[in-house]
Amino acid sequence: MSTATSTFGTAVWILPPLILHPFNERVAPSALLENSKAALMLSGLIPNDGTEEEALKRRLLHGRYSELRMLYFLGKDVCRWLAQCVEYAERIPDLAGDAVEAQSFAGLLTADAPDNVRQKLTGWGVAEYVSIFSRAIGLNAVFAEPPALTSLSAEFLRGYHRYADHLFHGYMEAQPHCTLKNANFPFELYASSEYSKILENEWSAGE
Repeated sequence: MSTATSTFGTAVWILPPLILHPFNERVAPSALLENSKAALMLSGLIPNDGTEEEALKRRLLHGRYSELRMLYFLGKDVCRWLAQCVEYAERIPDLAGDAVEAQSFAGLLTADAPDNVRQKLTGWGVAEYVSIFSRAIGLNAVFAEPPALTSLSAEFLRGYHRYADHLFHGYMEAQPHCTLKNANFPFELYASSEYSKILENEWSAGE
């Protein structure tokens, strides 16, 4: 559960950057497209291409599973960042006693991300970043490792995004925390390759 929004005046604490790594799932874009087509055919929104219904259902479930795995690994990066933010906040005496928890930073990312972060995500073509990040966090709150396909029911896979939404809600309610604003807690977002290049340039400049 969230406490009231903490007011820190004009104080600014720059958080660690959020660094996202590429997915190593080797799922071709064409495969993702075929999975989406299977869902549309099963829903009757586009004509069936002659594929049997059971084959379409299997294709749909495999597609959902690929999506779940990608969200899970994204969540590992996000949860690593949440832990870094908590560690950073614990070293700042002015933040002691304000219930600044991992959930505070999860809320910052999903509900009040800085303009530079939102613009970068939009530039990457990520319009639904709130749902993506919240579901990624929710899945990581439950699974220590990506679950095997055979351990998940068809019912869960078909609607995993709804379950993940509830998992995120449960995560946010699990710990009392304050609500943070981006004016007080700015941060940057980088792809891992981009951040590596920045570090390389800094090291070269320091030689």
